Amino acid sequence: QYLYSEDELFHFMDLETYEQYTIGVDEMGDALDYIKENEEVDLQFHEDRPIGVILPNTVVLKVTNTAPAYKGDTVSGSGKPAVLETGLKVSVPFFVENGELIRVDTRTGEYIERA
Repeated sequence: QYLYSEDELFHFMDLETYEQYTIGVDEMGDALDYIKENEEVDLQFHEDRPIGVILPNTVVLKVTNTAPAYKGDTVSGSGKPAVLETGLKVSVPFFVENGELIRVDTRTGEYIERA
Protein backbone atom coordinates (compact mmCIF):
# COMPACT_ATOMS: atom_id res chain seq x y z
CA GLN A 1 0.00 0.00 0.00
CA TYR A 2 1.30 3.46 -0.92
CA LEU A 3 1.32 5.44 2.32
CA TYR A 4 2.76 8.90 1.63
CA SER A 5 5.61 10.87 0.08
CA GLU A 6 8.15 12.98 1.90
CA ASP A 7 10.63 15.11 -0.03
CA GLU A 8 11.74 12.77 -2.83
CA LEU A 9 10.98 9.53 -0.97
CA PHE A 10 7.85 7.43 -1.30
CA HIS A 11 6.75 5.13 1.52
CA PHE A 12 4.94 1.81 1.09
CA MET A 13 3.73 -0.87 3.50
CA ASP A 14 3.25 -4.60 3.04
CA LEU A 15 -0.34 -5.18 4.22
CA GLU A 16 0.44 -8.72 5.41
CA THR A 17 3.65 -8.15 7.38
CA TYR A 18 3.30 -4.37 8.01
CA GLU A 19 6.92 -4.00 6.89
CA GLN A 20 7.60 -0.59 5.35
CA TYR A 21 9.66 0.17 2.26
CA THR A 22 10.97 3.42 0.81
CA ILE A 23 11.54 4.15 -2.87
CA GLY A 24 13.27 7.22 -4.31
CA VAL A 25 11.78 9.47 -6.96
CA ASP A 26 14.07 8.01 -9.66
CA GLU A 27 12.82 4.48 -9.04
CA MET A 28 9.19 5.64 -9.08
CA GLY A 29 9.35 6.74 -12.72
CA ASP A 30 5.94 7.11 -14.40
CA ALA A 31 4.17 5.57 -11.41
CA LEU A 32 4.01 9.06 -9.86
CA ASP A 33 1.35 9.98 -12.42
CA TYR A 34 -0.90 7.05 -11.60
CA ILE A 35 -0.92 6.26 -7.87
CA LYS A 36 -2.59 8.00 -4.94
CA GLU A 37 -2.09 7.66 -1.20
CA ASN A 38 -3.59 4.50 0.34
CA GLU A 39 -3.72 2.75 -3.03
CA GLU A 40 -2.57 -0.85 -3.22
CA VAL A 41 0.24 -1.54 -5.71
CA ASP A 42 2.88 -4.20 -6.24
CA LEU A 43 6.54 -3.41 -5.72
CA GLN A 44 9.37 -4.82 -7.79
CA PHE A 45 12.32 -6.13 -5.76
CA HIS A 46 15.97 -6.92 -6.44
CA GLU A 47 17.87 -8.70 -3.65
CA ASP A 48 15.25 -7.79 -1.02
CA ARG A 49 15.37 -4.11 -1.98
CA PRO A 50 12.43 -2.35 -3.69
CA ILE A 51 13.45 -0.96 -7.07
CA GLY A 52 10.13 0.08 -8.60
CA VAL A 53 6.37 -0.01 -8.74
CA ILE A 54 4.41 -2.42 -10.92
CA LEU A 55 1.34 -0.57 -12.14
CA PRO A 56 -1.97 -2.15 -13.12
CA ASN A 57 -2.85 -1.72 -16.82
CA THR A 58 -5.52 0.85 -15.94
CA VAL A 59 -6.27 3.19 -13.04
CA VAL A 60 -9.24 5.37 -12.11
CA LEU A 61 -8.44 9.04 -11.47
CA LYS A 62 -10.51 12.18 -10.89
CA VAL A 63 -10.50 15.08 -13.38
CA THR A 64 -9.54 18.21 -11.45
CA ASN A 65 -9.24 20.76 -14.24
CA THR A 66 -10.70 20.82 -17.73
CA ALA A 67 -12.64 23.31 -19.86
CA PRO A 68 -16.43 23.12 -19.81
CA ALA A 69 -18.21 21.40 -22.69
CA TYR A 70 -19.92 23.53 -25.31
CA LYS A 71 -22.73 22.60 -27.67
CA GLY A 72 -21.28 21.60 -30.98
CA ASP A 73 -18.06 20.21 -29.50
CA THR A 74 -18.69 16.72 -30.82
CA VAL A 75 -16.07 16.40 -33.53
CA SER A 76 -15.09 12.74 -33.70
CA GLY A 77 -11.55 11.94 -32.61
CA SER A 78 -10.90 15.30 -31.01
CA GLY A 79 -10.74 16.16 -27.36
CA LYS A 80 -9.70 18.69 -24.79
CA PRO A 81 -6.85 18.75 -22.25
CA ALA A 82 -7.55 17.71 -18.67
CA VAL A 83 -5.47 17.62 -15.49
CA LEU A 84 -6.06 14.68 -13.16
CA GLU A 85 -5.74 14.50 -9.36
CA THR A 86 -2.16 13.22 -9.58
CA GLY A 87 -1.11 16.05 -11.91
CA LEU A 88 -1.17 13.85 -15.03
CA LYS A 89 -2.32 15.68 -18.16
CA VAL A 90 -4.43 13.73 -20.66
CA SER A 91 -6.72 14.45 -23.57
CA VAL A 92 -10.36 13.63 -22.82
CA PRO A 93 -13.57 13.77 -24.88
CA PHE A 94 -15.49 17.04 -24.75
CA PHE A 95 -18.28 15.58 -22.56
CA VAL A 96 -15.93 14.86 -19.62
CA GLU A 97 -16.25 17.46 -16.86
CA ASN A 98 -14.43 18.46 -13.66
CA GLY A 99 -14.95 16.03 -10.77
CA GLU A 100 -15.62 13.01 -12.97
CA LEU A 101 -13.73 9.76 -12.57
CA ILE A 102 -12.06 8.38 -15.68
CA ARG A 103 -10.11 5.24 -16.49
CA VAL A 104 -6.58 5.82 -17.85
CA ASP A 105 -4.26 3.31 -19.52
CA THR A 106 -0.98 3.33 -17.53
CA ARG A 107 0.97 1.95 -20.50
CA THR A 108 0.06 4.79 -22.87
CA GLY A 109 -1.22 7.53 -20.55
CA GLU A 110 -4.42 7.79 -22.59
CA TYR A 111 -8.07 8.19 -21.61
CA ILE A 112 -10.07 4.96 -21.96
CA GLU A 113 -13.55 5.68 -20.59
CA ARG A 114 -15.58 7.17 -17.77
CA ALA A 115 -15.38 5.11 -14.60
